[in-house]
Amino acid sequence: MPSTFGLNRTLGSAIGVIALVSVLSSGAVLITGNQLQEATDARNRSSQLTRGLDNFRTAMLNQETGLRGYLLTGREGSLEPYRSGRLALDEAISRLKVMIGNDAERTRLLADAVAAARSWQADIGEAAVRNAADPSTRAEAVRIEADGKGKQFFDTVREKLAAIETLEDAVRTALVGRVAQAQRDESVALWGGTLLTLLICAGIWIAINRLIVRPLVRVMAFVAQVGEGDLSGRLEAGVAGEVGRLGTTLNAMVAGLSDLARTNRAATADLSAAAAEIRASAQEQAASVEQQFAAVQETAATVDEITHSGAQISKRATEVIATAQATAQTSRQGLRAVSDTAKAMDAIREQAEAVAGNIVSLSEKTQTIGDIIETVNDISERTHLLALNAAIEAAAAGESGRSFAVVASEMKLLADQAKAATGQVRGILGEIQRGINTSVMLTEEAVKRAAAGKTRSDTTQRTIEEITAKVEEGAQVFQQIIASTNQQQLGIEQVMGALQNIRQASQQTAAGTRQVETASANLTELAQALMALAERYRH
Repeated sequence: MPSTFGLNRTLGSAIGVIALVSVLSSGAVLITGNQLQEATDARNRSSQLTRGLDNFRTAMLNQETGLRGYLLTGREGSLEPYRSGRLALDEAISRLKVMIGNDAERTRLLADAVAAARSWQADIGEAAVRNAADPSTRAEAVRIEADGKGKQFFDTVREKLAAIETLEDAVRTALVGRVAQAQRDESVALWGGTLLTLLICAGIWIAINRLIVRPLVRVMAFVAQVGEGDLSGRLEAGVAGEVGRLGTTLNAMVAGLSDLARTNRAATADLSAAAAEIRASAQEQAASVEQQFAAVQETAATVDEITHSGAQISKRATEVIATAQATAQTSRQGLRAVSDTAKAMDAIREQAEAVAGNIVSLSEKTQTIGDIIETVNDISERTHLLALNAAIEAAAAGESGRSFAVVASEMKLLADQAKAATGQVRGILGEIQRGINTSVMLTEEAVKRAAAGKTRSDTTQRTIEEITAKVEEGAQVFQQIIASTNQQQLGIEQVMGALQNIRQASQQTAAGTRQVETASANLTELAQALMALAERYRH
């Protein structure tokens, strides 16, 4: 950081001189003011002393007036001025002593006046008051007051007080001179200090104007010249201190700006030429890219139509093969149905034969059941006969065979029910026998029809197998056609994707070319602006 000791020293010296003069003038004004205040206070004390002397006289006159009034009227109330005068006299004497202080002459004169006043109070005032209180001695009181001795006391008081007042008049006259002289001294100190301060300030202003302001004005004019673009001027040397260093620094800065302006002008010219070349190249490239983009657009449209046609062909072939596959599926389903029918026919035939065998076996078993029913019927007849014999025996036995008669009755009832049941079973077996015979006949017929259906289903199965083989062969042919179409479509889609990439690349290239053209235009404008800015500075 550059040193500013010179400028600081100059300004500090100026401020120090102004401060010193201000302190000296203020001290002089203060001293003269104190002298004026002391003279004024002394004059005021003299005036107070004069007023105290007047109060002394007034208090004596009030006492004399009150005493005479009392002697004339004899009323106690007439003594009020006398009593108040005594108090006022005491107070006036006390104040005068304080104001006179240690002054021997004034103290002696005051003491003589006080002695005369006290003598008048004791010898004249108090004696007259005491005698006036008694009517027999009232005349004596009047004589005492009228005697010339009281006048002598008053004359002494007046003489002493007048002497003190004469002394105070002389002192007051001297104090008036002192006050006037102090006022003149104060005015001289005030105006002299002010004038000296103004003179010093004027000298400092002249020095600052010569050492600081004028060089700074030249510096500001030079800076304004540089701000207007003129770099040809230089500040003159010869000024010392901070302003001189500022001029040297500004000269170096202007020299650097001049070099920078020359370099900037040359660089701006090169930049403008390069921007023009870039813009021309960008315009040519943009035109070429536009043509390429149009060709790609036409090729893409043609490939798109081919792709659309191939998609339709593939769609139709897919529909045909789907129909063929559905037909083949249906044929296979029919073939499975015929095969299932043949198997079912075989199963029906086998089941019919098994049913016929079961029916024959069942017929044989019904005959066995008939034999069993005959046996049961025989047992029931015998049981019925035994029950009848038991009933006869129970009846013959009388009361003791009653329970046996009940059992015989139940056995008879059971035998009757068994016989009835065997009759019903025999009827049912007859119906079952007839149904079995009918079933045998139907089963034989069903076996014959199942054999005939099996023959027809075999014929149908062979026909459906031939149709299914033809349909599957056609479906394979269409699958080959679809595979070829799909491969062609895949190739076209790849070509279309490549064209899309080319189109996008063309668009990006066109956009980039336009951006380059715009940037080159902006660069040209910037170069022109820099050139205009560089032209502002003359060197």
